[in-house]
Amino acid sequence: MTAFAEADEPANKLGWRPLDKGLELGTFRSPMPSEVGDSLIRVLRIDPKHYRLRLLNTSAIPKGSPITPKQWCQQNGLTAVINASMYQTDYKTSVSLMRKKGHVNNPRLSKDMAILAFDRLDSSVSEVKIIDRQCEDFEFWKKKYATLVQSIRMISCTGKNVWKQQPRRWSTSAIGMDEKNNVLFIHARSLYSTHDLINILKVLPLNISRSMYTEGGPQAQLYITVSNQKFEFVGSYEVGSSDANKGSLSWPLPNVIGISKRHPEPDQ
Repeated sequence: MTAFAEADEPANKLGWRPLDKGLELGTFRSPMPSEVGDSLIRVLRIDPKHYRLRLLNTSAIPKGSPITPKQWCQQNGLTAVINASMYQTDYKTSVSLMRKKGHVNNPRLSKDMAILAFDRLDSSVSEVKIIDRQCEDFEFWKKKYATLVQSIRMISCTGKNVWKQQPRRWSTSAIGMDEKNNVLFIHARSLYSTHDLINILKVLPLNISRSMYTEGGPQAQLYITVSNQKFEFVGSYEVGSSDANKGSLSWPLPNVIGISKRHPEPDQ
């Protein structure tokens, strides 16, 4: 299945559908219809006990160049891929802090408040965390995780929509956490202001607790491949863009967050 075509999903395909143990795909109709698109929000719900997150960077590959989410999955044995963050004009470097064990893509901590943290170094903390620098001590938490990806906060630690309203509307990819510490890969092809999209996410049956923005426009993508099922969701151009009439294509991305299935621990 691809999301290149804009078509309404049958009613029986709305809601959550299981893809694998610890992995579900949710398709929800927005309570706020979009003037452009199908008004559907797609969410991949990931249980970190069954799937581990992985940060992949073009900058970590000698002579590497951006590739599509599908290619990231194929070349790295991944089950799903979403944008890691916005990137600079060199098509390699994230706009803010991005590092993992053995590789630093960008060492600069920007003013943005949200940091996705995983690859824990301390078994007493959760597998994955979105650190909110406004209410949590980043100097403490950065020592607990090997992988850190900074981006723009959407929902704060107090559940507040922290994005001001804007007239511009675009497709969006985002990463969130729910109240049970599941990871949420979020994709909205239909065009919404980020403020409105956050309010939509808060009323959908996601139990979302925190979230951060990872990309907007045609670059916003989510690719999933599990068993014989494939889903490819791509973003759209803004209304009024000079490229608005172009077709929907999968964009090469320099940095992605992927997931791979955890291997069961051997019997003791």
